[in-house]
Amino acid sequence: MGSKRRTSSLVEEANEVVGVEEENALANPIKKKMKKVKEKSGDRADGGVPTASIPSAGTNSIKIMERKKQRKTLDKLRRRGSWDANAQEKPKLMDVDSKVDETSGQMVASSSNAVPVFHIDVFKDLASADASSREAAVERLVAELQEVHRAYKGSKELLFESGSDLEAEKDDGLKDCAPSVRYAVRRLIRGTSSSRECARQGFALGLTLLVCTISSIKVDSLLKLIVETLEVSASMKGQEVKDCLLGRLFSYGALARSGILNELCVSDPNTPVIKEFVSVLLTLATKKSYLPEPAVTVILELAEKMQVDHLLNHILEAPGLSDWFNDAVDAGNPDALLLALRVREKVSVDSLKFGKILPHPFSPARFFSSDHLTLLTQCWKNSTSCQPRVHSVWPVLVNMLLPVVISQAEDVVSASNSLKKNRRNRKSSSTDEEIEKNVKNFCEVIFECALLPSSHDRKHLALDVLLLLLPRLPASLVPVVLSYKLVQGLMDILSTKDSWLFKVAQHFIKELSDWVGDDDVRRVAVVVALQKHSNGKFDFITKTKTVKALLASFKTESGCMLFIQNLINLFVDEGNDSDEPSDQSQTTDDNSEMGSLEDKDSGTLGSSDSLKSWIVESLPSILKFLKLEPEEKFHVQREILKFLAVQGLFSPSLGSEVTSFELQEKFRWPKAATSSAICRMSIEQMQSLLASAQKMELSPVLLQSSGSSDIGSFFMQFLSTLHSIPSVSLFRVLSDEDEKAYKKLQVMEASLYKQERKGGPEDFMYKYHALRYLLIQLLLQVLLHPAEFSEPVSEIIICCKKAFGLSDVLDLGEDESDNDIEWMDVLVDTLVSLLPQSSAPIRSAVEEVFKCFSYNVTHDGLLQMLRIIKRDLKPARHRETDSDEEEDDDDLLGIEEDEDDETDEAQTVETGESEEQTDDSEAVVEADKESPEDSDESDDGMDDDAMFKMDTYLAQIFKEKKNQAGGETAQSQLVLFKLRVLSLLEIYLQTNPDKPHVLTIYSYLARAFVNPQTTEVSEQLGQRIWGILNKKILKAKEYPKGDDVDNELLATLLERNLKLASRPFKKKKSTAAADQSKKKESAARKRHKMLASLAQDSTFWILKVIDASAFSEEERQSVFDAVKNMLTGYFGSKKCPIKLGFVKEIFRRRPWIAHHLFDFLVDQCGSSKLEFRRVEALELVVEVLKSMISSTGSDGKAAKRILKTQVIQKLSGLLKELVTNMPEKQSRHADVRKFCGKVFHTISANNLTKSFLKEVAPEVQTACESHLGELFLNFKNGKQQQKVKDSA
Repeated sequence: MGSKRRTSSLVEEANEVVGVEEENALANPIKKKMKKVKEKSGDRADGGVPTASIPSAGTNSIKIMERKKQRKTLDKLRRRGSWDANAQEKPKLMDVDSKVDETSGQMVASSSNAVPVFHIDVFKDLASADASSREAAVERLVAELQEVHRAYKGSKELLFESGSDLEAEKDDGLKDCAPSVRYAVRRLIRGTSSSRECARQGFALGLTLLVCTISSIKVDSLLKLIVETLEVSASMKGQEVKDCLLGRLFSYGALARSGILNELCVSDPNTPVIKEFVSVLLTLATKKSYLPEPAVTVILELAEKMQVDHLLNHILEAPGLSDWFNDAVDAGNPDALLLALRVREKVSVDSLKFGKILPHPFSPARFFSSDHLTLLTQCWKNSTSCQPRVHSVWPVLVNMLLPVVISQAEDVVSASNSLKKNRRNRKSSSTDEEIEKNVKNFCEVIFECALLPSSHDRKHLALDVLLLLLPRLPASLVPVVLSYKLVQGLMDILSTKDSWLFKVAQHFIKELSDWVGDDDVRRVAVVVALQKHSNGKFDFITKTKTVKALLASFKTESGCMLFIQNLINLFVDEGNDSDEPSDQSQTTDDNSEMGSLEDKDSGTLGSSDSLKSWIVESLPSILKFLKLEPEEKFHVQREILKFLAVQGLFSPSLGSEVTSFELQEKFRWPKAATSSAICRMSIEQMQSLLASAQKMELSPVLLQSSGSSDIGSFFMQFLSTLHSIPSVSLFRVLSDEDEKAYKKLQVMEASLYKQERKGGPEDFMYKYHALRYLLIQLLLQVLLHPAEFSEPVSEIIICCKKAFGLSDVLDLGEDESDNDIEWMDVLVDTLVSLLPQSSAPIRSAVEEVFKCFSYNVTHDGLLQMLRIIKRDLKPARHRETDSDEEEDDDDLLGIEEDEDDETDEAQTVETGESEEQTDDSEAVVEADKESPEDSDESDDGMDDDAMFKMDTYLAQIFKEKKNQAGGETAQSQLVLFKLRVLSLLEIYLQTNPDKPHVLTIYSYLARAFVNPQTTEVSEQLGQRIWGILNKKILKAKEYPKGDDVDNELLATLLERNLKLASRPFKKKKSTAAADQSKKKESAARKRHKMLASLAQDSTFWILKVIDASAFSEEERQSVFDAVKNMLTGYFGSKKCPIKLGFVKEIFRRRPWIAHHLFDFLVDQCGSSKLEFRRVEALELVVEVLKSMISSTGSDGKAAKRILKTQVIQKLSGLLKELVTNMPEKQSRHADVRKFCGKVFHTISANNLTKSFLKEVAPEVQTACESHLGELFLNFKNGKQQQKVKDSA
């Protein structure tokens, strides 16, 4: 027993001395420089393992060797014996007791003689960043200390005598604790002041579990020890002070969380410790600005675990708390407000202790009253001290303001009530009204008056609090929260990317969009609020796509209907007196709109109309991305069309409401008259909606069979019904002509609709349907543009009657005198006349009608459109008034016959044109070459009246050109007109790719493309023509066939294209700067390549058409002559750009041309003055030889006969010319040898060697032996023939 006592005493003595040394080391504050002391070495306060020497209890120091010896003795005794410790276990907080027992069980050996030891290296893991490591270290710490303390209590007098005497000298109030426990408590308190990694969290957790596990630790002693250990002295600096204050805060928090204070309060209701604890925390809260909120959190942690009566008697009665509450209003203390609200929520008892910070008696309605919220204004402003984190008082306020159960059911009720007509008569419950009033006061006082007008930090706080509101916010309260000032603030921030709050506002918008999600009720509320307070320009001002993205997300019919109803109410209601006008730009929002109106005069829209204009344009836009069943989509279209028709076409005579008994519906208008700009916009949107509906509808045949609703028919019926109401009139008075046109359109549309419903051939059904929608569009155009469309309407009516034989529908009167005019030409002329300056819906309707009637278009109708493509406002650059002009068909590509370069240059100078124009003026001439005297001939078949009638739309453009300087606007209008006519021509080519008229279209388009002014005026026009020529004509699968093809025209086109392909590039002399000159030359070369490519592709296409046509031998001779002329230029000029591959491709595709031109090729190869041309052309001769032999198929006799009768004599003459004039250049010499080898091989393969040699003179054979050597000798001696047989 004596041995055991000494050993145990030594262990405790060692632990005690280490604790003393630790305390001495940390007696003074942390210093940057530590002096080294030989006798002792301080260890770290945050859990470092001490390395100090262990002095004895009675002396000042112990030698190192003695200390090592003592430690070895302790280890030996610990391994040898065991000690039975039967201490009772105490329940542990946070389910730690079981883990402590397991750990302590592992520490105690099976024998009863083990000595419990506390390992101080466990403090090192308390600062680990890993939470699991910290928790494991705390469990080990508490388990070891609990075993040591049990042993200390069991044999205090015998085993721990010396240690107890030493600890008693400290007077720390922990006399009943083992020395290791006393050391650990002090060490844990000091550790909470460390800023290393997670030391504060780990040491505070250890203190929490240790205090609640060992009951011998007294609270009053701990409070005293915390103050003494972490006392702030005057010599401390900023970081040191902060560490000590935070250490005290964490230590107090550990006490509150341990539950020891609650147990003390239950065991002793009159204990003063609780009041002292709260008072100490309040004092600590006054030290620094970052301490009040966590100090209040610690108090609330304590209050949550206390009974209500204990809370009232201890916490609320704490010294200084009442004064803290009383001063909170004036000081603007949000922490006091937080404590008061949470305590009041806990006790549910009114108390004057709260002072003015809470109303008395308390209720949510009193607290959220405007007066009380205004009283706390300074509290709201000062709550930004903890940014970027949101102060804890705000979640409490949000929970009071909006209980969780409201947001789920409220949205459903709001959505159903929004679709009711009598929404104004809806009665809300008192609770809903109280909540709405509270939210309104909350937003007005806190957001609009306190935070938003203040600093950036407070604006940031306002947006953060709004994000706290969103999860609980019912959709019915969105208009209250997203108020005018908030939306204006968002627009101000988002309009400037350099703003400090830009990313904050972006985050808020993103969270708002995420909150909306797939909820259409929220979507409608947010969109209406944003656009209402921004005059419909939120996206435009903020440069975002927020509203546009929200509008594109509608997926259900009910959501669309709710949106339509809300926008109608917003348009009609005038309860916007509180809304301030925006100071931003009044330009209509281009981002939130989906498709803007053409030709819109934005200057006519005032600021009051900006919101209405957005409503008018947004309603049809939701249909763009809407994917619904046809019937559901029809319902949405119908509601939108009704609104646009009511607001855009009609106005009430009396009041602002009209009831239709026939439709059983009430219609409302704004009290103030709708502006003409809004009416015009509504009509244009109706046109767009009808055009989109026509494109997306099913085919008329399916519509007729299934009985689906027709939006066009519904519109006409609704229009007629509404117009018949006496108290409703059109928004403008129509003239007599427009009134007649208006009525004719209604009657004819109804007649065509009946015919469509009767059924019939599918092509007729399409025609009825397309014409009906064109008539509807024209009816709206009559209302939109007075006195402009009465004549086209009359002509369309005539065409409808004659196309379908509806002579009994209308009494046309004088119109019947036009029976001699081809109705299809009139229809084409009328459709074309609707294209200039027309909107997209009109053009779409015109194209649909033209597509249906494209099979009936006549040659004259095509010429009407093609002449528009040919017309130009500028005069011809090379006009020669004194010379005879060719007919249009004789100059299809505008190829000029004159080859004199000097004449071309002189003409260029005489016209005064600069080099800025296109550089192929020598190769091409303007398409409009005819003189004024000859212009009538190009328009043959039309008298003066018909010509004037056709060119009415052009005359207006020419007239405008005269009235404007430079004519730029007129030129751009003409280009736009040509582009629209090209769309009609493209439709014709799609539906009639094999008709002979395609040749006429090709000739005009090719001529326009070659015209340099086409690309000078508009590059887009040139590219469009180029695309149609390539895709729709030259590379189309179908092409003109049959006896109706104009053979003469084909021959002329071939000749012109071959000439165009043969034209060399001519570089112009330029006086401009070098950079500009290079750019012009590059552009000219690019255009020359395009023209050459067009000419070559056109040649292949024309030859394909010729091959499929019935050409006589005489007509084919013109083809041969054209190709021969091209080859003549090729052999006679170095500058000829013709590539050998182009000619080879002609021969490969059309062998009959190659066979016919064989003799010509052989003669040119032998007689051409240009040696390199002669050698190059030898490849063509070989190509023709192959073609001639392959044309006989497998018939060897036929091939032999052809070679013997047509080829041998020519080849022998060519061989003579080649060997007698052998090229000196090595590469050309090799090409000649290669050609001769191929000829010899071909002749030998057909056993014609002897016949060939008979045709070759002896001197030529000698020359062959000299220049060709073995190649000719093998051929002559029959070895070539033997090789051919062997290879065969």
